[in-house]
Order: sequence, then structure tokens, then C-alpha cells
Amino acid sequence: IVNNTVPVALRRLGYDDPQIKAIVEYIDENGTIEGAPELDPADLPVFDCAFRPANGTRSIHYMGHLKMMAAVQPFISGAISKTINVPNEATVDEIMQAYIEAWRLGLKAVAIYRDGSKRSQPLSTAKDKEKGEEAPVARPVRRKLPDERASITHKFSIAGHEGYITVGMYEDGQPGEIFVVMAKEGSVVSGLMDSFATAISLALQYGVPLKVLVDKFSHTRFEPAGFTTNPQIPMAKSIMDYIFRWLASKFLTKSDQQAVGVIDQEAAQTPPSAALPASTAAPAAPVSAPKAKVFELRVRDTAEKTITFQNQDDAPSCPDCGGLMVRNGACYKCLNCGSTSGCS
Repeated sequence: IVNNTVPVALRRLGYDDPQIKAIVEYIDENGTIEGAPELDPADLPVFDCAFRPANGTRSIHYMGHLKMMAAVQPFISGAISKTINVPNEATVDEIMQAYIEAWRLGLKAVAIYRDGSKRSQPLSTAKDKEKGEEAPVARPVRRKLPDERASITHKFSIAGHEGYITVGMYEDGQPGEIFVVMAKEGSVVSGLMDSFATAISLALQYGVPLKVLVDKFSHTRFEPAGFTTNPQIPMAKSIMDYIFRWLASKFLTKSDQQAVGVIDQEAAQTPPSAALPASTAAPAAPVSAPKAKVFELRVRDTAEKTITFQNQDDAPSCPDCGGLMVRNGACYKCLNCGSTSGCS
């Protein structure tokens, strides 16, 4: 945009309207008045500015700023709020000399700004494309599932509230989307679960690890909560708790499953003899032998303690985490979270 004072200055310098029009059009097209047709080179200093034009070479020398301030300083009592602009290529010695000259001229204060010394500045003559390309910013990329994908559908029931979980998977078997359908369609819970499942699906497709989601939403507590029909998750604190612990049971490692309270059914169903070391296995001695009978009783006692430690068919579920508790004296304790039934 050509400053409106340029035509006024050209007219006062004696240029006619056609010449002024040609010079203004040249400035608008080239970004500088230098080289404009019909312009006398002797008039160029009149149009010098604080900054060098993008396509020009001229600018007001820093001494021009200092001398103008020095001319005004005797007429005011305070300092002057005027920046001394120096070009980008100004040296340390030149800037030091500017301060010395300001002192010699009797200025009370001086502020120097070197062109381009800040990332952003109020006045700039260069276009954005001339600043060079900026480093690319890393952004998450959505990995959509193929149009045809394998899926798993699981029916669940939490305290009588039934629903279905459907998980769509990538080619490598990892989950990429989930759908949650509650038996009571049209309810508030159903609508919330639809929205929540969509948000989790987008998170999975944008690369959020499933373990992070499982750790975040497992053991969240709100209604409906209660007993389930899944032996791996006998009690759920909420629908969210059940969904993510079930996802952990299908897609995470054994250690990650144990960390969130998923019960290992294979370990729970291990026969007593398989849970014992080979060195403690019952000897093939006749049962009628007294020593053998005593030894056999001790082995059975050890085996019963081993299987009790893993799981008990008659043990209640932990009221805190939902895992099956084990007998501890006359009471029960939870090996997952440490809760007890009250007396141990």
C-alpha cells in the first residue's frame, strides 16, 4: 500500500499528475520508489524510510534519527519516545557509536532497534514467503479401518443391565473402533455410550495406546454397578470399568490384565497336582503305610492351600475391585487390591 503522503510530496516537488500516477503505480508493483520512471534521483532522500524496502537499498541512516531528536530535545523537559532504527546488518560497533553520539548530542534517553531482531515486529517490509520455510509441525494422523474388517461382539450384563460391545480390528488384530449398544435403546445411558464409544474409536485411530485408555477408565465407579456374568470380571464398578477391563482381557498382556484386576481363568483352573513342584508330588507308596499316609496328608494340605491362593469357587467378590477374594482364616482377603472382609 503506497503511503498517501507520497503523491503530496511528489506534487510539491513539481511533478504533474501523469508523472505522479506512473510513480505511484511503480511503487505499488515493485515495493520501492527506487528506479521509478520520471523520478529525479536527487529526490530519492525525501522518500527514505526507517526500514529498507523489500526490493530497495535505501533507508534513513541512524544518525538521521539522532539528529532529529537532538533538534527537538532543547524544547522539551523530558526524554523523547522515538526509536532509532538500525538495519539488520548493523554491527556492534555501529550500535555503540549510536549511543555515544546520542550522549554527545545531549539526548536524555535513546532506544535502538535492529531490524529483524525479534521473531515478530510491528513493522516489516518483507513478505512471508521471503522469510523461508518454517520447520514442519508434527501432527497426529488418523489411521482409518478398512471398509471390511474383522470384529468381536461380546454380550455383557452388569447388575441386570445388558448390553453388547463390538470391537472392529485392524489387519494386525489391534482394536480400531468400538460400539456399545445397551439393551434399553433410547435411554440416556444408551446415548451417552454411543458418544463415548465414538470418542474412544477416534482416540484409537489417532494412535492413543489402548493401555493408556484402560489405565485411565478402569475402576471408575458409578451406577449401574454390580455382579456380572463374566468370570474374568465378576464384579464391575461401572459400565466403563467393565468395558475397558474386558478390552484388556482381549488385547493386552497377562501382566497388564492382572494390573487392572482381570482374573486369569487358566491359572484358576489349574489342577492341584499341576500347581505343585515335582519334588513335592505325592509318592507312589501304599496308602496303608503310616509314614506314607502322613506324607500324603501333608501334600494334600499344601495342594489345597495352593489352589485356595489362586481362586475359590465359594469366595465372594471384592467389594472394591471386583476380583475374587481368597480365604484368610475365618475371613477373606483380596490378592488384587488388599481389601479384607473385616477380620483379617
